[in-house]
Amino acid sequence: MKEILRLSACVIAIALAAPLAAQDDAEREDDASPEIIVTGRGLDPALSSGIYATTTLDREVIIASPSGRIDDVLRGVAGFQQFRRSDSRSSNPSAQGVTLRAIGGNATSRALVLLDGVPIADPFFGYIPLSAIPPETLGTIRVTRGGGSGPFGAGALAGTIELESAEPGDAGALLASGAVNDRGESELSGVLTQRLGRGFATASGRWDRGQGFFTTPADQRVPASARAAFDSWNAALRAAAPLTDTVEVQARIAAFRDARTLRFEGADSTSEGQEASLRIVGRGAWQFDALAYVQARDFSNIVISATRFTPVLDQRSTPSTGIGGKFELRPPIAEGHDIRIGADYRRAEGELQEDAINAFSGLVTERRRAGGATANLGLFVEDDWQIGPLLVNGGLRADRTSITGGFFNAVSAAGQPVSTLTAPDRSDWALSWRAGAKVSATRRLDLRAAAYTGLRLPTLNELYRPFVVFPVTTQANAALENERLEGFEIGLEWQPVNAMVLSLTAFDNSVKNAIANVTIAPNLRRRENLPAIDARGVEASLAAKLGALSLDGSLAWTDAKVQGAGASLELDGNRPAQTPEFAGTLTLGWQPAPGWRVAGTLRHTSAQFEDDRELDSLAPATTIDAFVAAPVAGKLSVVVRAENLTDTDIITRNQAGSIDLGVPRTFWLGLRYGF
Repeated sequence: MKEILRLSACVIAIALAAPLAAQDDAEREDDASPEIIVTGRGLDPALSSGIYATTTLDREVIIASPSGRIDDVLRGVAGFQQFRRSDSRSSNPSAQGVTLRAIGGNATSRALVLLDGVPIADPFFGYIPLSAIPPETLGTIRVTRGGGSGPFGAGALAGTIELESAEPGDAGALLASGAVNDRGESELSGVLTQRLGRGFATASGRWDRGQGFFTTPADQRVPASARAAFDSWNAALRAAAPLTDTVEVQARIAAFRDARTLRFEGADSTSEGQEASLRIVGRGAWQFDALAYVQARDFSNIVISATRFTPVLDQRSTPSTGIGGKFELRPPIAEGHDIRIGADYRRAEGELQEDAINAFSGLVTERRRAGGATANLGLFVEDDWQIGPLLVNGGLRADRTSITGGFFNAVSAAGQPVSTLTAPDRSDWALSWRAGAKVSATRRLDLRAAAYTGLRLPTLNELYRPFVVFPVTTQANAALENERLEGFEIGLEWQPVNAMVLSLTAFDNSVKNAIANVTIAPNLRRRENLPAIDARGVEASLAAKLGALSLDGSLAWTDAKVQGAGASLELDGNRPAQTPEFAGTLTLGWQPAPGWRVAGTLRHTSAQFEDDRELDSLAPATTIDAFVAAPVAGKLSVVVRAENLTDTDIITRNQAGSIDLGVPRTFWLGLRYGF
């Protein structure tokens, strides 16, 4: 895999060197030639983005997070949800699944997350490496709720989160920041942008480290209890250059490593990755977007006994690889139509390597290996048709999915077979579609309606990897079927005055064959396809600005229920695990002068159940965060941040009374330059 990444880096360097050199020659030959603007972005969002429930976050919001982390930024979007309430400093990385519209139930992402068009979910687990996404490197975030993979790619079951890197003009040549909190934890980051002829290159890096806080309540701690220590870094190099006056080439290489400790001394996990991508974007009459990427990831984890506090499992390595690409063409073949035709492909393969350990003797009792590959080839066509004040969208997508090479082998310490599984290869074709319309009823009121279907393959983790969160064992299931979503929604955007915009959406979504961890015996669960998870509800957002004051709010109310049958019959009518009924955010901001920003954020999440049988619950949580940035001299500012000002107990896990807590009251003080 490392050889593939080195080759990718060489290809990127060669691809960029030629156009950059050509730019210099062209400048010398014709100083009067028109300026070519290189943005580093993909094609502009389609007109149909206004038909579906879409929220766009600008850079001003992204870089003003009280925690300084991307998951905190996304929590301000109605319907956004992580598997657990814990953030990307104090959770196990493999539990960092993200979804939308309360279609939860397991730790895998049901939302498709793209960074500059590249899917960033882990190829084996499906989690999102949140700590590897520095907010300061981003320019915009666009969240589209609801299914209908369409031109986005397979996996957009609950919606799509598109992260776009900042353009060169978004900030100066140098951005730098550093901060320390009241526990002595620190974060350092830097972004350097250099113009190269008519193109540009950006180098970025970030390092976060700290002792962390105790996730275990004081009355449940034992001598082996540990703080949620973390030490993570990421680095990336991105460049863009024009090939012609309408075509630009973009490239990116990146690497990250994230080490954490959870609950007990020695319960350490690491996730790391390297990736490279190459993209060519054409903005002429025949617009196109061609993308290719490769990813290498690894994960390790040590499980500590909750009774003897010694290692019982060493998940020493989980190497995985993701490769893929996409081609989208927008031909100008009909007036009033915006047509998109294309194909995308993604293949994920990986292997689990772990050792079971006797808690008393410390000796290995069993060695396990498991893994396989999944692949998806998608073909799509979509059209936006503008008819006066009416915009109509329709799209079809065909996916060929395959699951191959699946296996699970367990042998004793002496090498004797204990358990063996060889899963049969399988493949299938699936058709998805989406359609909608938006009408400008008045100059200030837009009405919209949409219906859609979507698709998600089970991950290698769900298919082949069993796991233990003491005392509960969860079994894998190599026979899991693809998840399918069917849904519809209606909504409006109303701007009663220039300074205020209200968005309201009512939706009804159903995930067929929803994969969940189903209890089949005391302390034993198994991944199963539920007949369905039905989620219906209302999402609302409000943005208002009055002079230096601003108000941004969002709320999501969701009535979600499980349809159960067979082994899951007892779950029929239950609320899915880890799914709140209500979540809301309200941010009040004040910008008295350029460079200043003062903001306070109120968040509330209602109660939710820990497990599928509704035996353990997580109490509701209301928190207040704050952010202050004040200029000191020139481009230098002082930044004060506060998380959970009221020191609310945020319960993130409750298994029969064994509790984990989220971030306590935390104060940050730092400096930043160039923002």
